[in-house]
Amino acid sequence: MGLGTFSYRRDDAVSYAKQWAFRRNPRYLDFSNMGGDCTNFASQCIYAGSGVMNYTQTFGWYYNSARDRAPAWTGVEYLYNFLTGNQKEGPFAKESPLHEAEPGDVIQLAIHHEWYHHSPVVVDVREPTPDGILLAAHSYDSLMRPLSSYDYRKLRLLHIEGVRKWQ
Repeated sequence: MGLGTFSYRRDDAVSYAKQWAFRRNPRYLDFSNMGGDCTNFASQCIYAGSGVMNYTQTFGWYYNSARDRAPAWTGVEYLYNFLTGNQKEGPFAKESPLHEAEPGDVIQLAIHHEWYHHSPVVVDVREPTPDGILLAAHSYDSLMRPLSSYDYRKLRLLHIEGVRKWQ
């Protein structure tokens, strides 16, 4: 028994995004009035596609309650650091060029500032361009919103490569 690598269930992540894009799942606190709910929503979608949390204190990625959660569950930069650096249990990603976007990935945007502060989820890729990549998000609640409709300063794609879990 050891840590195995499994496929990320992109369809499950997208289904979750579509179901909850304009509503809030009561299992999770709505962070809209506390800095934004976008990364909380992105984490929920990723969890729907991975089924595994990482309970490493401080640097993991998990949500049990509003008071018992990892910073990566709700923080844009913390989610980036977790996904791109995760070598243990849970989902893992790499920062990739936009043309590698797939449904279930996360695109982080710097809209009003120089730092990244918004984490929409890719729900469809009609073509690998800002016009053809469609997103779902909270804070700026949306579903099937083209990436090109955001006025962003910069972006980064977090392409989820897989999920590690104990077997």
